[in-house]
Amino acid sequence: MAIVMKERAPQIEFVATSDPETAVHGCRFCSWHISVSASMRCVRRMRKSHSNMVCLVRRPAAQGGIAYGMRSIGGIVEIVHFMEKYSPNAWMLNYSNPAAIVAEATRRICPTSKILNICDMPIDIEGKMAQIAGLESLHDMEFKYYGLNHFGWWTSIKDKAGNDLMPKIRDYVWKHGYNMQYIKGDAGVQHVDPSWVVTFEMAKEFAPIDPETLPNTYLKYYLCQDEVVKHSNPEHTRANEVMESREKTVFDECRRITAVGTAKNSSIEVDAHASYIVDLATAIAYNTKARMLLIVENKGAIRNFDPTAMVEIPCIVGNEGPEPLVVGDIPQFQKGMMEQQVSVEKLTVDAWINHSYLKLWQALTLSKTIPSARVAKLILDDLIEANKDYWPSLE
Repeated sequence: MAIVMKERAPQIEFVATSDPETAVHGCRFCSWHISVSASMRCVRRMRKSHSNMVCLVRRPAAQGGIAYGMRSIGGIVEIVHFMEKYSPNAWMLNYSNPAAIVAEATRRICPTSKILNICDMPIDIEGKMAQIAGLESLHDMEFKYYGLNHFGWWTSIKDKAGNDLMPKIRDYVWKHGYNMQYIKGDAGVQHVDPSWVVTFEMAKEFAPIDPETLPNTYLKYYLCQDEVVKHSNPEHTRANEVMESREKTVFDECRRITAVGTAKNSSIEVDAHASYIVDLATAIAYNTKARMLLIVENKGAIRNFDPTAMVEIPCIVGNEGPEPLVVGDIPQFQKGMMEQQVSVEKLTVDAWINHSYLKLWQALTLSKTIPSARVAKLILDDLIEANKDYWPSLE
C-alpha cells in the first residue's frame, strides 16, 4: 500500500500502524473493514455436524451471519470507542459485516456516535441494471429502493429524462437473472466467482414473485433455500472460494509489487467497495447532497414498519450526514419478510448485550433459513463451541 500511495497519490501522507491513537487521532473520517476470526472453523464444524440438514450456513443470511455478528459486535464497539476518544467529531464509515447486525448493535450501544453503515451490493447490481438498460453508468439512472441490508427491493428505475426502465430490466432479469453473460461489456472484477454467477442467475427464480419490484440477489437465501442447498458444496464453501480467488489475487499482487518495488502495470483497480465509500466521504466533506443508499434508523421513513429498525433506504447526504427519504407504506409481502428478519437481528444483539443463550436460540429459530427450534438449538450449541474464544459467554 505504501508503494501504491507514493506512486499514485504522493500528496497524501500514508502511515501504517497498529496503534489506535496514531491511526485515529485527528481524523475526519474513519473507515473500518474488520472480520473477526473463527469463521472457517465454524463452517467446518457446522458442515460436519449438520451436513444432512436442509439449512444454510453462509453469512450474512443464516446462522453463519448470526455467528459472525456475535463476533463482530465487540470489535466494532471497541473501535467506535477509540474514535470517540481520539477523534470525537469524526464520521465512522463502516463496511464491516454483517452490516445489519453491526448497525443495530451500534445504534443501541453507541447512540451518540456518528456512524454510517453501508453496503456496495445494491450499487453492484445497479451497475448491471445500467448495462441491461444500455446506459454507460448507474449514475445515468435514478432509483427508488427499500429494505434491510442484503434484503431489499427496487421499486422504480428511470433514466435522467424520466423514462421508465423497469420493464426492460424486468424482462431481462426474469429470463437471465442478473447474469451478465448475455450483455456485451465489461462485467468488472468483483463478484465474478462461480458462486456469484449462480447467485446472479438465481434471481430469475424469485424475481417474478412481485412483478412490481426487482429484488436484491441475497433474497435467494430466503426465497430459494432448496436451490441454494443444491448448489452448495459443504466441502468447498464460499470462504474457500474467496481465499482461492479474490483474496489470493490481491495478496499475490501485493507481494509482487513489494518484490519489484513499483505498482506500475498493477492489476489492482478500484471496485464498487472502494468507490462507494469515497463517494460517501466526498458527499459529507463537500456537502454535495448526493443521493445514496445507507443503513439508517427507520424513524418513520417506511411508515408501516418498526421505527427503530435499521433499514437500507435512499438518503440525501451532506455535511451533516444523511437525510433519509420518505418511502411510505410497503406491501404486506415485503413487510412480513422484513419483520421476521429484523427480529432475528434485534434478538442477536439482545443476546450479545445480555449474554443470553435464550435470545440467541430465539434468533436462530426465527431465521427463515433454519427449519425448526430443535435444529436451531443443535446449531447454537455447536456455534458456541466453535466461537468460544470470540463470543461473550452465554447463560
